[in-house]
Amino acid sequence: MPKHTIDPNQWIDLYSDYLFNFTVSRVNDREKAKDLVQDTFFAGLKSMKNFKGEASERTWLISILKRKIIDHYRKINSNKGKAEIRVEFNSEDDEGSWLEKRVADPDYKTAEDTIINEELGDAIYNCLNKLPQKQATVFRMKTIEGLETDTICNELNITPSNLWVIIHRARITMAECMEKNWF
Repeated sequence: MPKHTIDPNQWIDLYSDYLFNFTVSRVNDREKAKDLVQDTFFAGLKSMKNFKGEASERTWLISILKRKIIDHYRKINSNKGKAEIRVEFNSEDDEGSWLEKRVADPDYKTAEDTIINEELGDAIYNCLNKLPQKQATVFRMKTIEGLETDTICNELNITPSNLWVIIHRARITMAECMEKNWF
C-alpha cells in the first residue's frame, strides 16, 4: 500500500471547505467553526513530523479537527475539571460516538508547568517578532487576543478570505520557527 504524503501549502485550497462544513455542522457557529479549522491547520503544521502516511492527508486533518471539537466542548462544558459531554461523529472517514467523562482542571498547575509556559511564551513572542508586520498583527489579534474575524477585518480593512490566507501563512512560519527554537 503506497504511503500518503503531506503538503501544507495545499491545505486551504483542498480541505478548508470540507473541514469548515464538517465543523459547522457539529458546533453550529460559523465563526467558531472557522477558528477550529484554523486551529486544526496550525496543529497539523506543528505535528507534521508525526504524520506517518498511513492515512490520507484529509483523514489525518479530520482526526486533528475532531480533537479540536472535543476540546471546544470540554472548555464550554467544564465544571472545575469534571464534566461529562457527548459528541457524535458520523462521517465517511470515521463513525462512532465518543464520550469524554473527565476534563483536567485548568486551574491546577505545577511549578514545572509555570516554567514551561513562560519558556513557551518567550519562544512564541520571539517567533512572532520575526513575522512580517501584517502577519504578526493579524496573528496576534486572532490567535493571542482572540478577536473575532469581523473585528479584525474591519480594523485592518481586509476581507475574511485575505485574513484566512494571512493567518495560514503566519501559522506556517510560526510552526517552522517554533520547531527550530522550541522543540
